[in-house]
Amino acid sequence: MRRREFITLLGGAAAAWPLGARAQQGERVRRVGMLHGATELDKSTSDRISVFREGLAKLGWVEPRNLRIDLRFAGGEAGRIRAGAAELVSLAPDAIVSATGPATRELQRQTQTIPIIITGLGDPTAGGIVQNISRPEGNITGITNLYASIPGKWVELLKQVSPSIERIGLVHNAQIAGPAALAVIEGAARALSVKTIEIPYQDAVDLVYGIDGFGAEANGGLIVLPPTPNASNRAVIRRLADRHRLPAIYPFGELAAEGGLMAYGSNPLSNYQRAAYFVDRILRGAKVADLPLEFPTKFELVINLKAAKAIGLTVPENLVLLADEVIE
Repeated sequence: MRRREFITLLGGAAAAWPLGARAQQGERVRRVGMLHGATELDKSTSDRISVFREGLAKLGWVEPRNLRIDLRFAGGEAGRIRAGAAELVSLAPDAIVSATGPATRELQRQTQTIPIIITGLGDPTAGGIVQNISRPEGNITGITNLYASIPGKWVELLKQVSPSIERIGLVHNAQIAGPAALAVIEGAARALSVKTIEIPYQDAVDLVYGIDGFGAEANGGLIVLPPTPNASNRAVIRRLADRHRLPAIYPFGELAAEGGLMAYGSNPLSNYQRAAYFVDRILRGAKVADLPLEFPTKFELVINLKAAKAIGLTVPENLVLLADEVIE
């Protein structure tokens, strides 16, 4: 190649490069917050966030090119939920993803303008979070993880897996319990002549004290309510359930896969994938009022036969046949 041709080629490349760089640099970086109820060390948490990021990437939102995600983790503590919500609101993001009902309620208290996308809430009309599901009039939309009737189904399934159950312990975070779910469970339990006993906790010590006391009497079972306990507390619950031979049901299939006896609920990963769609629509100019709230279309029953064997329980064959997944 002649020297003059080389200089011309080099000059053309130099002229073109700044244009490409300016296009890349000129692309606006959008900001999305996420307030998660668990800890950043929890594998289920990291799995959900990964699915959310992958969903956004498929829709053209890639970190750090045109997107920044600010994460806050509450670890199941009310004080950290308040602090995390305040920090995210102060950043003035384009949208905030809320992973639990308590987080949503706190974000709603702190901002009425930033769009909030829910990935898990239960009944969105409970407590006045949303009035109009088909056309949200505030700043909240997204996808719920439970119908209002699902907590009652947990009672029915627990009674089916162990017909001798006369008492059900309701294991829930004392700081952020869902009163609507508790009321539904109590109503379903009365219809089956089963007594309910609340087992509130803030840490592992509370769990040991509460479940040990509950398990001292026979014919008991446990319902572990959302929000999902953190990984260490889940391990404590499983160990205590095994010790006292307590059948336990959880709200999400991944918790049965970890070693819990049984779970019934929506798939959290699907919800996080769907949340990416809502965020994409908001980032592209859609209004919250134009995005109706969605409910899960599928609920999964997962039964862990290994966990059943550990507590000396034989799961009825008809229930095994109904399960979407059986872990052997």
